[in-house]
Formats: sequence, structure tokens, C-alpha cells
Amino acid sequence: MPNGLPIVRFFRGTEIIGSVTANPGDPLVDVAEMAGVDIPTNCTSGNCGTCLVRLISGEVEMPSVLPPGLDEDLVSEGGILTCCITPNGDCDIDVIPPL
Repeated sequence: MPNGLPIVRFFRGTEIIGSVTANPGDPLVDVAEMAGVDIPTNCTSGNCGTCLVRLISGEVEMPSVLPPGLDEDLVSEGGILTCCITPNGDCDIDVIPPL
């Protein structure tokens, strides 16, 4: 983490498709956009699950109550919603969601 800011790398399977230093508090969908990675969104509030991706490694700020677009099974497979979750440190994200 240079200067205390997290580096987020985005993958499609095993291929890296973007990397960027994240600003504090930015949701992962905004971080992806800064890295040139398009992640589809719809509601931008965690309700629909459109922005579901898989956390490969690293830590993110999970809400204390899971939003409707996420459940414990998805979380156990690494599922996170990029519209409402922020990185807590360096992260690797696979844009292919757990299904």
C-alpha cells in the first residue's frame, strides 16, 4: 500500500485487466472505473446484485447487515457488491462473479 492507499487489481479469470491505487472511501465500482474496468451496475445501493464480483484476496469493508443483493452463500464464495463495498487494503478482484 503506497502512501497507505490500497492497490486494487482487477482480473477476468487469471488475466489482469486493470490496476489502480484506490482513494479512501471509494466504492469498488468507482475504483474499477478509474482502472478502466467496466462493472455493470443498476441500483447502486446493493439491492439488485448486478455489480457482483469475486474477491480473490485482500480485505474489504463489509456492511454489518448484508444488502439484499448479497447472501451468506455468495460471501462464502468471495462474492462482494462493488457498488457499496470499499477496499480496506490491497485487493485482487475477479470480475467473474461466483455462481
